[in-house]
Amino acid sequence: MHIPSNPAACPCGGGPFAACCGPFLAGAAVPPSAELLMRSRYSAYTLRDEAYLRATWHPSTLPAGPIVDPDERLQWLGLEVESALRLRQRKADLPDSPDRDTVEFVARYKIGGRAHRLHEVSRFVREHGPGAARWFYLDGSFPNK
Repeated sequence: MHIPSNPAACPCGGGPFAACCGPFLAGAAVPPSAELLMRSRYSAYTLRDEAYLRATWHPSTLPAGPIVDPDERLQWLGLEVESALRLRQRKADLPDSPDRDTVEFVARYKIGGRAHRLHEVSRFVREHGPGAARWFYLDGSFPNK
C-alpha cells in the first residue's frame, strides 16, 4: 500500500487518513457501510492499491485484468458524495434490503492537464461470512444530468 503524500489527510476527504480509510486499506478494519467502502475504494484508487480494490470487488463482477494502470498519468482531485436526500429519492425505486445499498458520488480527476468528473451510482452488496458481514462493490451506472 502506498502512503498518501500528506498522511494526515485522507484522500476521500473524510478526515485524518489514520482514522478514516487507513485502517480499511491496512486490513485492520472492515468498512461497516457501503458509503465507507466506497470512500475507501476511492482512496485505494488514489493510492493505486490494486490488492484492496480486488478484495472489495464482488467476485461475480470482478474484472479479470488489472484495475489500476500503473503507467496512467491520472491525478485524483477530490470526492463528493451526493446528498442524503438525493440518495433517498434514488433508493425509493429500489427494493428495500439491508444487504444491498447504493452510493452516488462525483470523483474529480485530471489526465494530461485536463480536468474530468466521474459521476457514478454504485451498487453494493453485503455478504455474511464467518465472523462478520462484509460489503462488496458490485457495479455502477453513470446517470445523465
